[in-house]
Formats: sequence, structure tokens, C-alpha cells
Amino acid sequence: MVADGLRVLFCGINPGLTTAATGHHFARPGNRFWPALHRSGFTPRQLLPSEQRELPSYGLGITNVVARATARADELGAEEYREGGRLLALKVARLRPRWLAVLGVTAYRAAFDDRKARVGPQERTIGGTRVWVLPNPSGLNAHWTPATLAEEFGRLREAAAEE
Repeated sequence: MVADGLRVLFCGINPGLTTAATGHHFARPGNRFWPALHRSGFTPRQLLPSEQRELPSYGLGITNVVARATARADELGAEEYREGGRLLALKVARLRPRWLAVLGVTAYRAAFDDRKARVGPQERTIGGTRVWVLPNPSGLNAHWTPATLAEEFGRLREAAAEE
């Protein structure tokens, strides 16, 4: 779900098996992307994964770093991440969203060879697009609670609204 001129293009790591089977991003039960998107104020209600086509109406889009579906992101290789980062940069340069939000600091580090990256805004830009790294919303990422995840999404929403 991408379009030209979005406020924020969210970028997951790669499709999980449930996403691959359904064709809907973050479709696995327990994934906290859709609740965080709503709780942070990006959407007026919590969308279902099957409603992802509504995202552009809110100035939002969604894509992945790597296209290959896996059960777990740790099944991806370093070269897949690097190639995914290269292709993502081309996509961002073409679509020109105001912000690229990569969901997962480890994926961002691998895709863009930035070992020191932390969650939050990055110095890197892709053309005129600013970059923000968000926590991975997977239920396996227990370090981030639903509340702290929504808070970090909210920081990005506020930054995107200021422009």
C-alpha cells in the first residue's frame, strides 16, 4: 500500500507467514502495529489488517524492507537486508513520502549499514524524506509494551504533523 506524497511510509522488516497467506501487512494475531497506529492518533479507529487499503486516505502507506516471507525475521541474511535497503531507498526516492518509518532498529541497522542507529529520528535522509526508526511491533518484542509502542508512534505522528 504505497502512493506518491504520503506523510509517512511505514516499512516492516518482511512479511510473516500469516501476512504472506492473507496479503495483509501485520496480519498475525498479537502483532501490535494496528493498535499502536490507532492509539498514537494516526488513525481515528483501529483498522484491521484487511483494511490496509484505507491507509492512503490518512496520508499513510506500508511496505517492507525484504519481500521474502519467513516465519521469523532472523531467518533473513545480511545480503537480503542490504539489497532490501537499496531497493527501499529507490522506492522512497520515487514516492517522496515526508517520513520513512522503519519498524525495527535491527532491520534498519542491517539494511542501511548504520550500526549506531537508535529508535527515533535519524540523521539520514533519502532525498527529501526524513527517516524515523520505530520499535518492531511484533508481540515477540516484549521490551516495548503496547503503551510505550504507541507513545513512540505518537512521537513520529507529532513530528509528521509539524511539517
